[in-house]
Amino acid sequence: MTHPTPAPHGSPAHSQPHGHGSHELGHDATDSHGHGTHAREDHGTHAHEHAHEQDGLAELLDLDAELFAPYLAASMRSIAEVAGDDVKRIVDLGAGSGTGTFALLKQFSSAQVTAVDSSAHMLEQLTRTAAAKNLDSRVHPLEADAGTSLPGVTDADLVWASASMHHMDDPTATLGIIFKALRPGGLLAIAELDGMPRFLADDAVPERPGLEGRCREALTTLHDEEVPHMGADWGALLAQAGFTLEEERAESLELRPQPGGSAGLYAHGTLTRIRGALVGRVDPADLEALDTLVNGGPADVRHRDDLVVHSTRQLWIARRPTDSGS
Repeated sequence: MTHPTPAPHGSPAHSQPHGHGSHELGHDATDSHGHGTHAREDHGTHAHEHAHEQDGLAELLDLDAELFAPYLAASMRSIAEVAGDDVKRIVDLGAGSGTGTFALLKQFSSAQVTAVDSSAHMLEQLTRTAAAKNLDSRVHPLEADAGTSLPGVTDADLVWASASMHHMDDPTATLGIIFKALRPGGLLAIAELDGMPRFLADDAVPERPGLEGRCREALTTLHDEEVPHMGADWGALLAQAGFTLEEERAESLELRPQPGGSAGLYAHGTLTRIRGALVGRVDPADLEALDTLVNGGPADVRHRDDLVVHSTRQLWIARRPTDSGS
């Protein structure tokens, strides 16, 4: 597998997300809101604001990685059990802030990782982190739209796609691209979330019981409209694409963190980022109640001692058959 230089900034990449959990953590609320305003601004202002949004998303992805580190490590071990020891060439599809990239490098200590993302800004952040960790010689950034092509990527031993496949315009075509990028016998691991994490009990906002449930339902409707492949039967799609399914599982995770720590920041970041997407989709009274959870007051999630983080995570591990053609 070659490690090409990144594509020029601004290359088409509309279907490639920014890493683990980006959509579920509210990425689309900021990415699709306000394009008319941006179109009237000068390029420098737009670029600065977009970079600021991506910095916030990167921070949220890193908090997710911190909170769910044991699950991610267990997923990596499961992949290693299927893959065996001979994993040298890895692709992280939708690398974002590098959560998957660095977990892969830790699990597969002699491997090189091509980190693929559509965002030059995200890849720059990932590259800086890799240098700080003295891992830059093992990380190769590639700015590309994986829904269209993976230029220069061949004979990969493993492709990791975390919360990225459901963003693709044509998952079947993307699976075909990945199939060709893998060597015969190589593995594809797809990780997905079932939607926005849950943080509070139904009566957490007494005047608006069931608030989070209604927000989640509204986001599900939005996903159905804008991300129709979320919740897809990836096992069936993998089989149709010629892969052999090796493992499939779903886990419902529940974290009961200490007050005042990363979980509060994670909840605050998630709820803040989804708010824009909920305008016009939930009762204005629900938006007002949601604001009380993020506005710094006594009900703010960063100060509460009743947070319980619920998230369902799914994993599929599939192999390109050794007798498959090129």
